Amino acid sequence: MSVLVGVLHGPGTAPDIATTTAEVTHSTTVPRCAALEGMKIPASAMTLPTNGGRVVSTVVMSSLVSGETVKYCQVGVAIHPVDASAPDIKTKLDLPYGWNRKALMFGGGGYNGTIPDLRQNVPFGPTDKPAPLARRYATFAGDSGHQESPEAVPSLDGSFGVNDEALANFAAGDALKKTRDASVFLIRQAYRANPAAVYFAGGSTGGREALVVAQRWPKAFNGVISAYPAWNNLSEVLDLGYLAHVLSRPNAFPGPAKQTLLYDSVMHTCDDVDGVKDGVISHPAACHFDPHTLRCPRGADTGPSCLSDPQIKSVTAMSSPFRWPYRIASGETQYPGFPFLSGADMRTPFLGFGVTAPADPMPVTSGYGMQYWDQWVKYFLTRDPHHNALDIDPRRPGKWLDRISHLSTIQDRNNVDLRPFAQAGGKLLLLHGAADELVSHRSTSDYYRRVRDLLGPDAARTFLRYYLVPGANHANFGSPAFAAGWDSLSALERWVDKGQAPTHPVVTDQNHHRARPLCAYPDWPMYRTGDPDSASSFVCTR
Repeated sequence: MSVLVGVLHGPGTAPDIATTTAEVTHSTTVPRCAALEGMKIPASAMTLPTNGGRVVSTVVMSSLVSGETVKYCQVGVAIHPVDASAPDIKTKLDLPYGWNRKALMFGGGGYNGTIPDLRQNVPFGPTDKPAPLARRYATFAGDSGHQESPEAVPSLDGSFGVNDEALANFAAGDALKKTRDASVFLIRQAYRANPAAVYFAGGSTGGREALVVAQRWPKAFNGVISAYPAWNNLSEVLDLGYLAHVLSRPNAFPGPAKQTLLYDSVMHTCDDVDGVKDGVISHPAACHFDPHTLRCPRGADTGPSCLSDPQIKSVTAMSSPFRWPYRIASGETQYPGFPFLSGADMRTPFLGFGVTAPADPMPVTSGYGMQYWDQWVKYFLTRDPHHNALDIDPRRPGKWLDRISHLSTIQDRNNVDLRPFAQAGGKLLLLHGAADELVSHRSTSDYYRRVRDLLGPDAARTFLRYYLVPGANHANFGSPAFAAGWDSLSALERWVDKGQAPTHPVVTDQNHHRARPLCAYPDWPMYRTGDPDSASSFVCTR
């Protein structure tokens, strides 16, 4: 075992934790780091098929986490696939000295391919509250079963999709349970005790993964935080493919100046529908901006102060539901479109819709979603890295329909029956920004409604809260109208440990020193009277 002390700057079957929390004899809160060096993880420690795993590195570290120095044992792990041609699942664990006897798994993002920073906070976690590792959680995460190319755009390398086991590890979430089981096995070896509770937190792809673990393995996690989840992944991909077609048409792509025009016009029209003009649209359902009001004379492109007819068609398509005229095995029929006519900003760096139109080859300056579609076509759908993604029309996929239908059973297998999770005592906090430019909040609202309709409102409320955050975008990226911060981890702990559900939570804007009530969907915060920067000046209504 090597030892490193320094300061780093930067944010059988395995037992289920819900049913097995008894401590092992001689438990400790100090990790037995040296004992883990080279340790083999038997395949029997994981409930899904693997060829076992092993510890590939151990190092004692001291890092600056949430403003304090935390000492921990960092463990690197390789979980071996059944298919020798598939990649390992690479995993890391940070095992703190002074362990609080709890563990937390982080989800990934995009196509994954890297191990998340285990010192980070949970999604939308406020900067003035400690990250899980600073709270002395044992934290862990994996790369979901593949390693992205160093030359690839971060989180946009889909080349692993040519291998079925790697595809299932990522798209169906198999790597999540394998990583969880191997990590809990090592936590037990390190501390000679089972964690008293295990949580999962993730956003975007990680938010989808959070819902996958709650549904597929209802006893594996005591509580889950799912933020801006791309839960119906294939459905969104089909919409992104359709929009790639639309935006690639001649003169159809609205460049940065016109994206600014659109955003400013929407804000000017809808900012005060919630009772106060503050740069935040708190009631997006009441915002009905008509892009035709920005039409250039005779519909021709006459400059940055207006939209041409092709650009209006593009903006309308982006903001409208996309429905495909065929059946797929998952049963999904549509994706609800993005809120660009009610407050989302196309210009968000990296995660927005880019500065150039989609093309072949796909420019790295095109939108994140366009590049995601391009990788999906090349490696998931056709498994031909030279295939032109713009040759596939999601409305008329032709010979690719059967493959799309098959992929839907893998990518969109996340059904909404959370009754086993609720019966096991699990709690779920679901959050989404109303101005998300990459994953539509409308899709998450649909997920919530499906859960509520299946279980009934009263039963759903016993274990689930869904909060739509006004003005928040995807992962607080760039300069959102409202940079959301809420201590969801403390709220989840109180709910799991003490049975105290969140009551009148408040979300802060970490960029502008203001706050809003965090209203349980479908409520939204309406301004009443007083200081517009104070949460007490708003009331949740519907």
